[in-house]
Amino acid sequence: MNIKKSLLTSILVSTLVFNITPALALTPEASLLYQEACSAEHQQDLKGAIAKLEQAIQVSGGDAMLYTKLAGLYTETDNTEKALATYRKVIELKPDDAFVHISIGSIYETQGKYKEALQSYEKALDIFPEYKYNYYNIANAQYQLRDYKNAIRNYNIFLDTYSQHSESRENLASSYLAVKDYQNSARQFKRIYDRNPDSFRNFADYGIALLNINEPEKASEMLEKALVIDPDNNSAHLGLAQAYQDLGRNEMSYEQYQIVLAKVPNLNTVRLDYADLLADMNKNTEAITQYSMYIKAYPNDIKGYKNIARVYKNLNNFDKALENYIIAEGKDSKDLGIKKEIALCFHSKKDYTNAIKYYDVILSVEPEDYTAKYNKALALHATNKFEDAIGLYREVLTLKNDKTIKENLNSALVSRGHQLLEIEDYDNAMTNFKTAIKDGFTDGSAYFGMAKVYRAQGENTKASENYEKAISLDPDKTQYSAEYSEFISSLYKPKTTTPTSSTEEITVPSISIEVEEQKNPVTAETPKTETKPQPVVKASPITIKQNEEFIAEGDKNFKSNNFDAAVKYYQDALQLVPNDEITLLKIGNIYKMKEDNTKAINYYQKAIIVNPDYTDGWFNLGLAYANENNFIESQKSFERVISLDHDYNLGYAYYALGRALELQGKTNEAIKNYKLFTKYNNDKEMINTVQDQIKQLQQL
Repeated sequence: MNIKKSLLTSILVSTLVFNITPALALTPEASLLYQEACSAEHQQDLKGAIAKLEQAIQVSGGDAMLYTKLAGLYTETDNTEKALATYRKVIELKPDDAFVHISIGSIYETQGKYKEALQSYEKALDIFPEYKYNYYNIANAQYQLRDYKNAIRNYNIFLDTYSQHSESRENLASSYLAVKDYQNSARQFKRIYDRNPDSFRNFADYGIALLNINEPEKASEMLEKALVIDPDNNSAHLGLAQAYQDLGRNEMSYEQYQIVLAKVPNLNTVRLDYADLLADMNKNTEAITQYSMYIKAYPNDIKGYKNIARVYKNLNNFDKALENYIIAEGKDSKDLGIKKEIALCFHSKKDYTNAIKYYDVILSVEPEDYTAKYNKALALHATNKFEDAIGLYREVLTLKNDKTIKENLNSALVSRGHQLLEIEDYDNAMTNFKTAIKDGFTDGSAYFGMAKVYRAQGENTKASENYEKAISLDPDKTQYSAEYSEFISSLYKPKTTTPTSSTEEITVPSISIEVEEQKNPVTAETPKTETKPQPVVKASPITIKQNEEFIAEGDKNFKSNNFDAAVKYYQDALQLVPNDEITLLKIGNIYKMKEDNTKAINYYQKAIIVNPDYTDGWFNLGLAYANENNFIESQKSFERVISLDHDYNLGYAYYALGRALELQGKTNEAIKNYKLFTKYNNDKEMINTVQDQIKQLQQL
């Protein structure tokens, strides 16, 4: 943005004042010397002209016209100090000569003395306000003094008269850019560019202005042209990086930042935008490094802490995210957005107490904040404050009728019902269970709770009905079956007291807490009843020894193919330690060998009920289902094995799954799993066989 000084003012002064017939006040000798000076000037003999004028002044005793002419010649020969001294002499003689003040201002401006230049131009303006060109001089001086606001005003006054003056319009555009009035800056640059695009050169500033009025496509076009003219223009590189970033051209943006930072590695002002780009590109480690450098350079800029916290949060490093969000909160305690992020981080790391504390602060400012209210309900639910959670869920439902919220409400009602059971508040417990069921809750725990209430109240028929309903909904929930069996048995035994609760811990549906960004309401998964392994019997040393002896005898008979005897010994062992998944598996294996798949499946199912993560149990269950041509259940079993152990037995689970899929006619899925088998297995012969199988399927 160069201000080009015009010599029009001094030329104009010469035209208006000097090229006229000398005043009659001059003596004949002085008048002759003046004419000789003009002739010498015309012949470009400036030194001779100066000598004649100096001589004329000596003869005449001095005249304003002679001093003015001499000062102009001093200026043209770059003898600026003599020119200034001579112009001051003219001012003494003619203090109201506006053009002399302009000429003085022009000299000061050439010397870089913009304050003195401005004073001279403003003096001329006071004397001759009709001279519009002086507004350009004033605006140029103000621009150099960074008084952009007044420069803009005076450039506009000048352009009202000289609308085609391109240099002043270019300076006006640059002045708007300097005060961040990007809209007007872009408008002025566009006018210049549209008038004569071939001579336009200020592409960099035009591009920056466009970038800041959200026209990144046009901005990138201008900035690319700027770099053709000047490849070393760092401002253009950085502007282009931002334009590409706004356009989602992240790789191109990355290249532009790299160019600048390679040349200016300590350019900390751009690190925040660069780090944001890296974060968008999932270059999280690099982003954190750049944010850290920015924070070190600008420790009081809250944006650095907020942005690095966001990256840590996305990486699930909630401790580091909280560390930075809390620093940001300390710098701006009124920023509610930061408090929302802090609440979500505490929630995500299951520190529900602190999460609730921040949700309360948020709701004190924004009492109808849907997300904060819902998240607080989830946090209360997770901390077993079911009554409070129920109230908030109901409030949230008035804001948004959502299926997931209803499911969470019903889960809280059932959980609260079991709490009330523990304190024998049967009426309110029953109300909670019934309310949940009426609203569509289908988990067996609600019916299990109702069964316990009816049992405690002596309504055995209703208790039995609800036990059966709970078991039918959750057949794998062995706790329900066990307590129902104990209840039925108790009906045929002498009773001294009516049992009101099981000796086992009640497992009720637990909520799966998930939090989302504040822009979108939290969505919790549908509550599901957890399946826990049954409590292991604490056997005495004698019992353990007997158990081991039975298993050893069972193993011995198994090796001798005495399968019936082996089963008997294994069953005797289970009488002592019933929750032994390995022994259950062994019995299942014997029945499988005997091709009694129904019994085999029964024992395999018992094994995985005892230990839901027992891969051998799931694998053998899948094989047993396959023998029964139940390929859908077989598929589910093998998928469970793979979810627990990707390379189970060097990939045989993939082969078995592939076979189950193939037999269902799911050719593409079968091929996919066969290929995974060849990846994990190292049996070359088997791999060749499977590869042939794949080729055959691909030809179908």
